Amino acid sequence: MAENTISHQGETETISRDQVQEPPLYKVLLHNDDYTTMDFVVMILERVFGKDVEEATRIMLNVHNDGIGVAGLYPREIAETKVVTVHRLAKKSQFPLRCSLEKDS
Repeated sequence: MAENTISHQGETETISRDQVQEPPLYKVLLHNDDYTTMDFVVMILERVFGKDVEEATRIMLNVHNDGIGVAGLYPREIAETKVVTVHRLAKKSQFPLRCSLEKDS
């Protein structure tokens, strides 16, 4: 087990990796609508979420067929930033694409 040593004003504290907690992850979800084009959703998945064209197409088809699709899993602040980015790009392109986040279980 690896340990990290932290010094604070003459005091030393050792923390094992077991004590370090990972932040909770959040799913970033894309929601289907009748106006946003499939090409635009694929572009969003590539540009905002870093997906390759095959994965972006698969996620877009999930959104289209199931009404919702998971674009990715991120810590809360990153997920929130991605939601804002998607909404900004959709609005700029005059699409009503909805994006939300949900805590991963």
